[in-house]
Amino acid sequence: MSKQVKEILSWYGSENPGTLTNLSRILNHGRLGGTGKVVILPVDQGFEHGPARSFAKNSVGYDPRYHFELGIDAGCNAYAAPLGFLEAGSGEFAGDIPTILKLNNSDSLYGGADPCSAVTGCVDDALRLGCSAIGFTIYPASSLRNEMYEQFRELAEEAKAKGLAVVLWSYPRGSGISSAGETAIDVVAYAAQIAAQLGAHIIKVKPPTDHIEQDAARKVYEAEKIPVATLADRIRHVVQAAFNGRRIVIFSGGPAKDREGVMEEIRGIAEGGGFGSIIGRNSFQRPKAEAIDLLHEVMDIYAQA
Repeated sequence: MSKQVKEILSWYGSENPGTLTNLSRILNHGRLGGTGKVVILPVDQGFEHGPARSFAKNSVGYDPRYHFELGIDAGCNAYAAPLGFLEAGSGEFAGDIPTILKLNNSDSLYGGADPCSAVTGCVDDALRLGCSAIGFTIYPASSLRNEMYEQFRELAEEAKAKGLAVVLWSYPRGSGISSAGETAIDVVAYAAQIAAQLGAHIIKVKPPTDHIEQDAARKVYEAEKIPVATLADRIRHVVQAAFNGRRIVIFSGGPAKDREGVMEEIRGIAEGGGFGSIIGRNSFQRPKAEAIDLLHEVMDIYAQA
């Protein structure tokens, strides 16, 4: 085991050997294995946004097996998806790539100011499918956030007891903040702190902007001269918010963008000390060869950081 992975695992000393083994499987797999950096392929968009919006640009993506193949061929550290997609390919691709079962999901057929995802899988599903981890989404700033925190606590407790790692999507959203506030530096840093306090091993947040949402936070940022001018500055601050960098913090790829836009963002994340990325639409909506080439360039940036 590499020095980098040993150090990261030492941050989770209260966990049992099973959980540490599954966390190390993710950290040691793929082209970035052993570097302490991770690139994960997430494909929950079919559930979250609908099939045409997710897969029409690259229609092979309607087939769940395609995403296993993409993650394997690109050398991703892991592949994350809801129950149905994993059930459709876990047997055929057993052992080829660590998998993460997303245990809650929402759809876009009903709006509303305060989102709350439905629990759509269980820890035993993850064990049955040979997963290394469970995944879960919380929406800080939603009026229903406490319900999500409590659901996560119960599922995380069970997952850890049964030897699985825990990945938490922490996406501020809801009536408590503005649209710009969803990616504000103070809010994203707060979301990372909440995820760490809830016991997540791997924390997924969005790349933050330089907007500051909360007046009380703005006073502190200005008084303490916390740097937020560049993406690297902001990433560094978010990682600091997750126990001074002692939790794995990775960043979403976000909406589809051109290749240079992707790489510019990745360079900022790498420079700021981010642990990696979880890239969905910006990979699987491209033709496979192009997607693999893009993911390899992303991985090379992290490997050289």
